[in-house]
Amino acid sequence: MLYVNQEMVLRLGAVTGVGHARLILERFGRFWGAFSVLDLFALNALTLVTEFIGISMGLSYLGMPRVPGVLVAAVAVVAAASTGSFRRFERTCLVLVAGSLLLVPLLLLSHPPLGQVLRDLVVPSLPTGAPLSTVVLLVIAVVGTTVAPWQLFFQQSYVIDKRLTPRHIGYEKVDLWIGIAVVVAGAAAMMAICSAAFSGTPEVGGFTDAAGVASGLSGHVGHVAGVLFALALIDASIIGAAAVSLSTAYAVGDVLGLPHTLHRGLRQARTFHAVLAALLIGAAVVVVIPGSPLGLITEGVQTLAGVLLPSATVFLLLLCNDHGLLGPWVNRRGTNILTTTVIAVLILLSLVLVVAVVFPDIGDRQLLTLLGGGGTVALLAGVVVLGTTRGRRHTTADLDRHFTDVDRRDWRMPADALATRPALGAGARWGLILLRGYLALAAGLVVVRVVELAVASR
Repeated sequence: MLYVNQEMVLRLGAVTGVGHARLILERFGRFWGAFSVLDLFALNALTLVTEFIGISMGLSYLGMPRVPGVLVAAVAVVAAASTGSFRRFERTCLVLVAGSLLLVPLLLLSHPPLGQVLRDLVVPSLPTGAPLSTVVLLVIAVVGTTVAPWQLFFQQSYVIDKRLTPRHIGYEKVDLWIGIAVVVAGAAAMMAICSAAFSGTPEVGGFTDAAGVASGLSGHVGHVAGVLFALALIDASIIGAAAVSLSTAYAVGDVLGLPHTLHRGLRQARTFHAVLAALLIGAAVVVVIPGSPLGLITEGVQTLAGVLLPSATVFLLLLCNDHGLLGPWVNRRGTNILTTTVIAVLILLSLVLVVAVVFPDIGDRQLLTLLGGGGTVALLAGVVVLGTTRGRRHTTADLDRHFTDVDRRDWRMPADALATRPALGAGARWGLILLRGYLALAAGLVVVRVVELAVASR
């Protein structure tokens, strides 16, 4: 799922040379463009707060002053992005990425049972004793933090800023797989570490934030383990803060038609760097306000990202099937089927949350029945759609034959491609409206569910 979404925006960026926000605005109009950009801005602002929550918790555990430490981290990210050198910024990020290796000694210290880890990678299981609605909330949060909507906007603009063309797509796909492997390995290692440290202890299922995990590791594995976890948390949060703030700054420049690139310094791209600085410093200030339930804020924001992901992915799917933009680089049939399946699964999971909030007394059996019934309906709808498009299944192959005399590596979006806007059919328009309305409702009820959990934990 992560690869499919990232690969699609990679192609869009390399072939069109235009940012994600502007493509939505140009191809779907101001109405849908405004929705997408406002979603991005609101969600990014909240996500950026969660990154500084991670920095704050790591600093607190290490006994360092929280307020100046968080503000210094924000200023450091601003400084790294304001040098006017893309290569210098990327090298700084690579040094931070190397900080992920702190998980290696942490993994060795915790001595996880490798046999069980390998088995659980293949045969996953759900937490015992937890209500299904709470488990679904966690699943959506995991999806939201792994494949967040901001990543689509960031990746496409970063590919453009990196000055990549279709000739580089093959190399960039390898880079993408390496990044995904590192992310998955890190996540698996973190779960294995916590499982080995806390299985059979009273702390199981009782953590509400990362600071508690650091303290727990210190108590059950050793002080060094707690320190390593806190350092890794700060490192990962700084990387996230840089990427999320850049995503918003890129989108603002995209929409307003202003310079938005790391290749230009403060004087040449003032608005871009001003937006970046305002977001980072604003989020840092919010985090140092005392009394906030930082752990639940983090989980709530990631869940919102997962709930709103189908909307962002629908626009991505439509753009990647736009022959005027991508020509021979449009999606293959398999990519479309897989992406549509992911959208359907996420909507079904969010539906479980909606029903659980509206009907708090509903049991797990009824929720599972709802999931099964919804999955069956979605499957039947997919079969019908595939049947109606059978006659057009060779479209991409026909395009490939049409471009046999043209090297695909040199094909770029025509200069006048954005001069005209393709008509959006009535069915597609109403589908987007219904999806948008439902996801807005689901997002609101997610907030209600998180507040319920916050009250229950007091």
